[in-house]
Amino acid sequence: MKIYFGDLLCIDGKSTGFTNPAIEAAIIHSRALLEFLGLGSESESKLALRKPARSDDLVIESLSNNHGQLKRVSISQAVQPYQGSSKEAEQALAYVIHAANKGLAHTTSGSLKHDESSRLLEVAFRGVNALMVNCFYSPMGLEAPPYELEARKQNA
Repeated sequence: MKIYFGDLLCIDGKSTGFTNPAIEAAIIHSRALLEFLGLGSESESKLALRKPARSDDLVIESLSNNHGQLKRVSISQAVQPYQGSSKEAEQALAYVIHAANKGLAHTTSGSLKHDESSRLLEVAFRGVNALMVNCFYSPMGLEAPPYELEARKQNA
């Protein structure tokens, strides 16, 4: 991997020097957004409602639109946008919270190795985006940021 800023080569090494921290940042950010929406995890595969917010926490129920105060997202609302099984959606969202808590925020003796971890993280990342659009941006009358990356053709 070579990363340039302008014409200056700044980073030279393995691609994991970029991809690993990018994935870790996505896991932590997904947890923060899910907690903002009102969700937590009971276990590696089971969602729970977030514990009540502290007085200085900014959470979805702290905000309101023309129709009143926004509500926390329920577990059934969280899994509804997923086109696959609701069990798989719940497992993916719970897994990303669990991975952030037990593998990144602080390491524990519990194993995070999951046969399907890459697939579950992909499902969770897409699910978090859908939830933010459906439960925050749209109700607030805001335009959602574009989440899809645009690829540029490489020069041969």
